[in-house]
Amino acid sequence: MQNGTLLAAVDLGSNSFRLEIGRVDHGQIHRTEYLKEVVRQGNGLDSSRNLTPEAMQRGWDALARFGERLAGFKRSQVRAVATQTLREARNRDEFLLRARTVLGFGIDVIPGREEARLIYQGVAHMLPHSDVSDRERRLVVDIGGRSTEMIIGRALEAQVMESYRVGSVAWSMKHFPQGQFTATAFRSAEVAAKAVLDDALSTYAADQWDVAYGASGTIGAVGDVLAAAGSAPGIVTRDGLDWLLDRLLKAGSVDKLRMDGMREDRKAVIGGGLAVLRAVFDLLDIREMKIAQGALRHGALYELLERDDSVADLRSGTVTRLATRFATDTAQARRVGETASALYVQLDPAARGGSTTSRAGRALRKLGWAAQLHEIGTLVSHSDYHKHGAYILDNADAPGFATNELHQLSQLVLGHRGKLRKLEASLDDETFVAQLVALRLAVILCHARRDPDTQGLRLAKPDARTFSVTCRADWPDAYPQSAHLLREEALAWQKTGWRMLLSGG
Repeated sequence: MQNGTLLAAVDLGSNSFRLEIGRVDHGQIHRTEYLKEVVRQGNGLDSSRNLTPEAMQRGWDALARFGERLAGFKRSQVRAVATQTLREARNRDEFLLRARTVLGFGIDVIPGREEARLIYQGVAHMLPHSDVSDRERRLVVDIGGRSTEMIIGRALEAQVMESYRVGSVAWSMKHFPQGQFTATAFRSAEVAAKAVLDDALSTYAADQWDVAYGASGTIGAVGDVLAAAGSAPGIVTRDGLDWLLDRLLKAGSVDKLRMDGMREDRKAVIGGGLAVLRAVFDLLDIREMKIAQGALRHGALYELLERDDSVADLRSGTVTRLATRFATDTAQARRVGETASALYVQLDPAARGGSTTSRAGRALRKLGWAAQLHEIGTLVSHSDYHKHGAYILDNADAPGFATNELHQLSQLVLGHRGKLRKLEASLDDETFVAQLVALRLAVILCHARRDPDTQGLRLAKPDARTFSVTCRADWPDAYPQSAHLLREEALAWQKTGWRMLLSGG
């Protein structure tokens, strides 16, 4: 990216939505604008884990204001990510459909470990770099509204990442529902937090890291209050947490809480946040925690800056690790991938070369990943392996991928064979259908697990909802099984809103 380019990151958190705009300057990003809207979507989930209409409206209103500010930005300059509340919400698709429209950009719902990775990237990029600091083993903790992320890393590399379903909004609703602060409620909240976080004890124990950093949200709010009371700025200590707990107990309730350094919007969730933070300190034997300047949105910004290379490499590495873990036939994946790519380029010549700067090139790359992974379900069972593969992808830890992006891959894997009605919800997406046609035809052409003869074979799209496959005159006689499978494929598409026409031979 050229110096002076503006980049923007939108963080749809459980408590607040945030917009960070920065300007590129010799590999660094300097803030030019920061907007924060308290939406409290985390307490807008009902008992069925659906966002209430009021919670959705608060989110849409905030994103509309962000969208107005982002008018004129290109797609490549903006990344919007959503976290735990939208991971949980059963009606998130309803919210996201309008949210993407009012914002004017796509929104990625990211898995917990991907959120943790981006948080670490944000923290690491905002810390000073030196030979000494880049050697330190860092523990990074981020207590959000409905989840807490923990990461251990060195320099710019996150090495261990986890996300736990415990956060300031969720714990405040559960343990301080009327905004009352009592010793009993705090004890209960801390014990409950430790029960969720117990798994972290072995992985994130004190001997595994050198310096602890706290990112954004709760930890930043606690640090502000402690600094206003005279503590060393930028540091949270055990004594400071004890002092803050005592102040909350003396106040007795949110309504009576008056503290320098505490914003009004933080008061309602400080009880739950403090209980979780105290649990983290106790479990991991933390003596002091430095307050980091970086956060999730900064990680998203720096990945925009580096996305064409580093993130593509990260996702490609993730795909390769998944293929290796599930023992796929690499030779077959290669031939299916090469055949599918060649067919897709016939449909969309702009994809030729696979440049990630174009939409067509990105679609071609994702098609290649789907081909690489199309047989991962065979390790579970050869029967219905496409269904097993789709399930694996929908539930896998996949660094670099957003949840919706991984789901698109899972749908290609699910649809590469068998009936098409299972994909009905995706068949209005023309790019997805083109990818699917190319993948299904490639699997047919490679059914003998040999490099197929595609000379003279032509895939085209003569009109809006029709594909045509043309082959040379002698091809059906030379490959009768492949010709039969192509005829079956054409019949399968007749049962959808699309057509496939066969000609030649």
